[in-house]
Amino acid sequence: MQSPLKIGVLGSGHVGQTLAAGLAAVGHDVRIGSRSGDKLAAFTEKTGIAEGTMAEVAAFADVVVIAVLGGVAEDLARELAPQLDGKVLLDTTNPISGPPVNGALPYFTGADESLLQRLQAAAPGARAVKWFNSVGAGLMVQPKLAVTPAMFICGDDAAAKAVAAELAGQLGWAAEDVGPAALGHAVEALCQLWCAPGFQRGDWAHAYAVLRP
Repeated sequence: MQSPLKIGVLGSGHVGQTLAAGLAAVGHDVRIGSRSGDKLAAFTEKTGIAEGTMAEVAAFADVVVIAVLGGVAEDLARELAPQLDGKVLLDTTNPISGPPVNGALPYFTGADESLLQRLQAAAPGARAVKWFNSVGAGLMVQPKLAVTPAMFICGDDAAAKAVAAELAGQLGWAAEDVGPAALGHAVEALCQLWCAPGFQRGDWAHAYAVLRP
């Protein structure tokens, strides 16, 4: 992977800002996108990361991080399909449909269906990889934990997953490639599991790890 990469982060919320700042801090050329293209003046002043519209940022980037609410992600991918053609699309979204029910976040996808697959279908020329959907923004960049945490990824393009894994490593994570996009529903379910201790007892300072001999 060449460095620095041109990375566009689509999403002006906490996750988008956290990942944009973290990726810029490790040396990449990062821009951040919002619908209006002019709502993050304070963030730009603080970080030096330029803001643009979603389309402008997607067109600029070689690697695009989608960090919007799951309910709007599919429409956004379809809208930006021409700008995403041939590019690595790192999908942080989860198909959350409402507040927790009995401690579990409800999803609008079926049991064996994933939002990752929907995004890939909406932008078929993109090279989509599930990435950074299973932890809160507060731990996404250089987490200080007892062991190096695991970031589970999946997708159908091996080269795109290699980019996803290297970027995860630069942010302080060990990527765990679990296979093709067909595993997207399993990786997305990790968000429900990660959130459960938070809803139950206010514990949000944790992450997954894979332990081997």
